[in-house]
Amino acid sequence: MILDPQAVRALSGVTSKKRLMQELGLIAENAYGVAHSAAVEALLERESLGPTGVGHGVALPHARLEGLDHVVGVLVVLDKPIDFDSVDRQPVDLAFALFAPIDAGVEHLKALALVSRTLRDTSLCAKLRANSDPVTLYTIVTEAQAVQAA
Repeated sequence: MILDPQAVRALSGVTSKKRLMQELGLIAENAYGVAHSAAVEALLERESLGPTGVGHGVALPHARLEGLDHVVGVLVVLDKPIDFDSVDRQPVDLAFALFAPIDAGVEHLKALALVSRTLRDTSLCAKLRANSDPVTLYTIVTEAQAVQAA
């Protein structure tokens, strides 16, 4: 499973893309033991290649990191959407970050595809946006991913 229950949060007070990346790095550090600064730096570096806002208020920031042996994820729901330079110019309030091992090949792409398919479901996104309890958010997204992966 790429998502740990400790890596799911509802956040308030995030007002910029950079602040969101800081929060994602902090959550990844707490849940998976990755280095906060390395995680943030890798996310921002990837973002500089092109925005990871995929539209409909969803962003899928991702990066490769030293010290991981499998792909891990962080899911955040923001109380207020932020500007993210998304493809459809819509602000983002759902972000699912993926961190992959440096040498992850197809595993990284499969995880990205699974998350992307899962968050393309507008009713699922509506459920996520309607909840702020991390346990509920985790349940919603992992049940949906189990269905997507089947």
